[in-house]
This record gives sequence, structure tokens and C-alpha cells, in this order.
Amino acid sequence: QVQLVESGGGLVQPGGSLRLSCAASGRRITYYAMGWYRQAPGKQRELVALSRVGAEIYYSDAVKGRFTISRDNANNTVYLQMDNLMSEDTAVYYCNQGIVITLRTPGDYWGQGTQVTVSS
Repeated sequence: QVQLVESGGGLVQPGGSLRLSCAASGRRITYYAMGWYRQAPGKQRELVALSRVGAEIYYSDAVKGRFTISRDNANNTVYLQMDNLMSEDTAVYYCNQGIVITLRTPGDYWGQGTQVTVSS
């Protein structure tokens, strides 16, 4: 059974940083695409960062240059380093895993989400 557990969210001031973690169990992330999505109140869930097998990386325009997705295959964990956070980044962040993740279609498995709040 695949499980994804996010951690690392919290309250941070504008301009600050957070690192989110997604610990996966049930199958090795080495063989799967991993994505980070977010959903703000009243908005649709959106893809912010994607790491495909083969090292292909995607970032949404909203986070490009500020967020970095990375994998630790040995520990079966994916990270999202978020720098220079802005109030618009406030959302619940979700980890996602699938054989294929495209810009329009998420993978099959989701974590429970972790809240990120950017406020002074």
C-alpha cells in the first residue's frame, strides 16, 4: 500500500523559507514521478513542482526561481525547498506520486497535505 506523509509546513513571515518533506512508503520513488501541488482557500489545486524519472523538472511560473524540488532516493523522500515566500504561497501543500504526472493529470496517490501560511 502506497502512503505519502508530508511534513514541514507552518507559519512563516514573508521573505522566509520552509522545507517540506514527503516520506513515501509502499514503493520506491526512484521509479515514479513525484509532484507537489497546493490548494489555497477558494481555489483549485495546482501543480507547483514536478520531478519526473530521468531528472526532468518542472516548476510553475508562480514559484520558478524560488522553489526547488529534490529527491532523496535512499530515504525514499521528496523535498520542496521554498524560499522568498510570499503571502500568495499560503495554501495546503500536497505530495503526489504516479507512474506519469502531466501538467493536466496528477498521479494516483496523494498525501494528507501540510498547511503553509505566509503572514507577518
